[in-house]
Amino acid sequence: MTTDEAPLITLLRGDITRVEDVDGIVNAANSTLLGGGGVDGAIHRAAGPGLLAECRTLGGCETGDAKLTAGHDLLVGHVLHTVGPIWSDTADEEGRARRDAELASCYRRCLEVASAHDLRRLAFPSISTGAYRFPLERAARIAITSLRETAARLGGRWELRLVLFDDATVAAYERALGEG
Repeated sequence: MTTDEAPLITLLRGDITRVEDVDGIVNAANSTLLGGGGVDGAIHRAAGPGLLAECRTLGGCETGDAKLTAGHDLLVGHVLHTVGPIWSDTADEEGRARRDAELASCYRRCLEVASAHDLRRLAFPSISTGAYRFPLERAARIAITSLRETAARLGGRWELRLVLFDDATVAAYERALGEG
């Protein structure tokens, strides 16, 4: 069932591990799901050892896919782990298009997995724009477009928050949000 109701998408500069008024947060994970740097490391540290133990049972995650765990010691009930693409400045147009599609899939799969578990209020980081070096403006446009399109296709009421690390990232997402 679809609806014409647009998702509520808001932006916040802050720490995603401190968000509490959502059903779940999204982790920009690596393919092992066993923790790493950036957002991934921060979420694993805040969630405690139970998250790592649960992630060990999942068998990793492919780029563009998403897997759900409990929130453990976080202030939220769930974590959606998704693996974004690694950007390559030397990629040709086909390679760039593939990475764009993989990034869009991260947002799409998070909403699909969340919908299957009746989770409608989610907080996302800016996936792949840190250590994976995805160009920020490009990533912001892909994120907003994918979230809007997927939420509309899935239907229902969605509250989606992008919790962003710094002012430059907030500004890029504000521009992308204004384009739609």
